[in-house]
Amino acid sequence: MRKTIITLLLSLTMCSSVWSGNHIPYMKVVNGTKQLIVNDQPWLMLAGELHNSSTGSSHYMQPIWQRMAEKNLNTVLAVVSWELIEPEEGRFDFTLLDNIVSGARDAHLKVVLLWFGSWKNGASTYMPAWVKTNQKRFPLACFKDGQKMNTLSTLGKQTCEADARAFAAMMAHLRETDQDHTVILVQVENEIGTLDSSSAFAGTENRSMRDYSPLANKAFSSEVPAILTAYLKNHQQELHPAIANAWRANGQKMKGTWEEVFGKGQPSTSTDDWQNEFPYLTEEIFMAWHYATYVEHIAALGKQEYQLPMYVNAWLKQDGGREPGIYPSGGPLPHVFDIWQAAAPHIDFFAPDIYAVDSFDWVCSSFESKDNPLFIPETTSDADGAARSFYALGKYGAICYSPFGIDGNGLMLSAKDEDKSYNKAYGTLKHLTPVIQKYAGTGQLSGLMINDQKPYDSILLGDYKISIAPFSAERAFAVAGVVVKDDPSIPHGGVAGLMIIEEAPGEYLVSGMGDMMIAIEKGDKSKAKNIGILSVDEVTFDENGLMRFHRLNGDETALGGAVIGMNDVKTFKIKMYQY
Repeated sequence: MRKTIITLLLSLTMCSSVWSGNHIPYMKVVNGTKQLIVNDQPWLMLAGELHNSSTGSSHYMQPIWQRMAEKNLNTVLAVVSWELIEPEEGRFDFTLLDNIVSGARDAHLKVVLLWFGSWKNGASTYMPAWVKTNQKRFPLACFKDGQKMNTLSTLGKQTCEADARAFAAMMAHLRETDQDHTVILVQVENEIGTLDSSSAFAGTENRSMRDYSPLANKAFSSEVPAILTAYLKNHQQELHPAIANAWRANGQKMKGTWEEVFGKGQPSTSTDDWQNEFPYLTEEIFMAWHYATYVEHIAALGKQEYQLPMYVNAWLKQDGGREPGIYPSGGPLPHVFDIWQAAAPHIDFFAPDIYAVDSFDWVCSSFESKDNPLFIPETTSDADGAARSFYALGKYGAICYSPFGIDGNGLMLSAKDEDKSYNKAYGTLKHLTPVIQKYAGTGQLSGLMINDQKPYDSILLGDYKISIAPFSAERAFAVAGVVVKDDPSIPHGGVAGLMIIEEAPGEYLVSGMGDMMIAIEKGDKSKAKNIGILSVDEVTFDENGLMRFHRLNGDETALGGAVIGMNDVKTFKIKMYQY
């Protein structure tokens, strides 16, 4: 009897551990925001993406993992390429994948796998040799003049099937071998879309806004799929204005060719409002549908084997490259989200690669919504990029922030020249992760950012207005009670980003990086006659991650505020009072 009870208890203990802490990662809405759940808790990714070829051999990978852990990352984005896992058709070799998983596991890191299959950066360079050399079976896309591109056509059915089989085999292998879920998420393809590398110099009449192969031309002259027009009808109140206007202008047809339903593509109108300008939209909608249906087949087959969350990343439209083809035509950009959502329900969200930092806010606000969390898989690997991490996590509730080239030639130019910015930023953010997750989506978490173009930023939280400006302007407000002023002439040392958490009325936990002074004044709706700073405590963390507080006053608060020096990272708890 005793043996039976012990056996039963052991069985229950094992079941409990499986059900409470070993679930497959999944997406869930928490406080109105979509979060990635790992081991039953939201997982905030303090991440870095390896260079494309870093996972190209086992010996090269071996020393990488511990270096990444020492940088205070908790997640690494790493490439798995079709050419290396299926060098011969039907013969799979998962040695490199296994090394990625075991290396990350040993360093206590999680992994986001980047599947480089049919496309990477609008080209097809990671497909196996047996695909590259059989263009009859695996057709290429064509430029407008009929010349072949170095990219696979989305209309190649056998190509899609082959890519999907390889991807599904990889997911099945992960299901069998990654029992502790080191891999938590998968990116399907990379920065996809039809790219005309000569388009910046070509006249509009020669520019390739879409695939012009015989297969694609036939599809473009055929009817728009009924699934898409039904989606437009069912979601017409929520469509992006560009899609809604094009469909409405052509009579909201439920049948017809792409040009009959969405109109004939037009060139750029060359206005200054490039963010809301959508030339050759019909061609881009056409490409978006075909890329999305291609990716959907791959993702659906992969999830049949192993239901990890999956996303697609985007090469962004930018000023100076506002026409599709100059940027990859058909990728998951905000103005064609509707097309992607109609065609690819197995894709959980879309993610922007942000290098055009002048439009950082526009990109973040365009990709962040209730249904689409802000996930930044690639951004700059410099000190400015590290400072923006506090802003992205605070202002936009990003669930991932990841500089590209984390393992070298980005952060690590050489051992002696290594930039420690992300080490410092992530070293603080990893300790703040529990409190960030606690306030995510509550309205009590926000952020501020300043740079050379915007030397002042502010926000209202509760009864108070929190402002930041460069600390180099301290003479402008060194006397207590003088408010920070918006002065474009103030010199500034790069980007400064601040995360703000309102823990209680008049009590703020702030953390950031870069040259700034933090000032707090009475809010517009406050009924207080006078306010003051009750206390400023600098927050550090002990070896167990617990907060330690050091009281600041006088000179150390510049006579009335918290200060962060250039390229420094600091955290403060600030309490206000009224009198």
